[in-house]
Amino acid sequence: MPSDIGNLIEPTLLILVALADEPKHGYAIMQDLEAMTGWQMRAGTLYGALARMGRRAWIEEIQSDDYRRRPYALTAAGRLELMRHLSLLDVITKTGHKRIRHRGPTRRRA
Repeated sequence: MPSDIGNLIEPTLLILVALADEPKHGYAIMQDLEAMTGWQMRAGTLYGALARMGRRAWIEEIQSDDYRRRPYALTAAGRLELMRHLSLLDVITKTGHKRIRHRGPTRRRA
C-alpha cells in the first residue's frame, strides 16, 4: 500500500476497520493500522478522530483498571457506519477496476 494512505483514506475509516474485530487501546490501533497499510498514524490524528467518533457514538471507551491504556470498542452505530462505508468503497473499487480495464491505453493531453 502507498505510504501516504492517510492522504487517500479518511483516518476514521481506518480506525473503524481496526476496531472491527476487537476492542483496542490507542497504541494497539496505531500498530494495527501500520501492519494493515504501512502508514504510521500520528497520535494527534488518532486521538482527535477517536474523540469525534465518540461524539458520534460510533465507539465507546471501555472502563479499565489500567488508566494508561483505554480500550475502545465499536458500538452498533459504529459497526453500521463501517458497513456503509465499506459498501460504498466496494462500489468505487469495482467501478474503478472496470473503467481501467475498458479504457485502453492512456491518452496524452495536448
